[in-house]
Amino acid sequence: MSTSHTLNIIPLVIVTDEHYVIHLAALLKSIELNHKTGEHIAVYVIADGVKAKSQKKIQASVDAAMFSINWVKMEDTIPAGVTLPLDRTSYPVTIYLRLFIANIVPKNTKKALFLDVDMIVLEDISKLYNHDLGDNVIAAVQDPRLLTFDNDWGGIFNYKELGFEAKTKYFNTGLIIFDMEKWAAGNYAQKIIDGINDNIKFANYPDQYGFNIIMANKWLELDAKWNYFASGDEEKPYLVHFISRKPFYTSYAYNPKYKELFYKYLKLTEWRNARPIGEFDRYIKKLKNIWVKVKKKVGLH
Repeated sequence: MSTSHTLNIIPLVIVTDEHYVIHLAALLKSIELNHKTGEHIAVYVIADGVKAKSQKKIQASVDAAMFSINWVKMEDTIPAGVTLPLDRTSYPVTIYLRLFIANIVPKNTKKALFLDVDMIVLEDISKLYNHDLGDNVIAAVQDPRLLTFDNDWGGIFNYKELGFEAKTKYFNTGLIIFDMEKWAAGNYAQKIIDGINDNIKFANYPDQYGFNIIMANKWLELDAKWNYFASGDEEKPYLVHFISRKPFYTSYAYNPKYKELFYKYLKLTEWRNARPIGEFDRYIKKLKNIWVKVKKKVGLH
């Protein structure tokens, strides 16, 4: 791929499993309807057991002229010899896959964007992607709930031992712009895994813990509207992040306006007739996440 051609491409990496593929549909549709500047969007979907039928429905849901969708198997993204941290949380092992973005996008990619699947984009994605990172390795948004390392319920509990200032800013890993050259050169993926493993009992939000202790003060802070939590009431966020309860759960209890927006986009996809999911199914999903880690820990397959 020539350099001139890559300038007109936005590489976007998203991780999903079958449970969240409905969210992928709404996310891609929201990007499509708000993207006006003409760049092609090369989407790399790291798929954890996404059915062929669902992949076809995703393809049918978006504008093929705007998007190319590349399905990447989860196991193909993890480099040989890398052992993922087996923490005790109910977060799926897929949270670590953003670390291996260099194995997913083409080798000559200068800059790549990672988005959590539980989002919708309400502004032109090119405005996000085109941020100048300067000397920074990544760009992200300060986590609106945690803010700084010394947060007493979810921060970096051993920040003093690690030599950080109490008010070191803490970012959310749901949205990251990567300078791919600096990311690879710094071997940050391995450093983050080592940082989590070395401090596993403090890693309450495992991937975020690792990212924050290794990338502290090496990230460009983006406007809070670029990763705006659904629990807020911003009139015009650029991107809504549906933390915790998703908008397709019957138990969703955050801003109803954002849920309406989610369904506005979803109704333009092959999931237009999807029914909301009850609490029982949500719990089963979380239990499965824990069981996968238990099996890995005790060597079952």
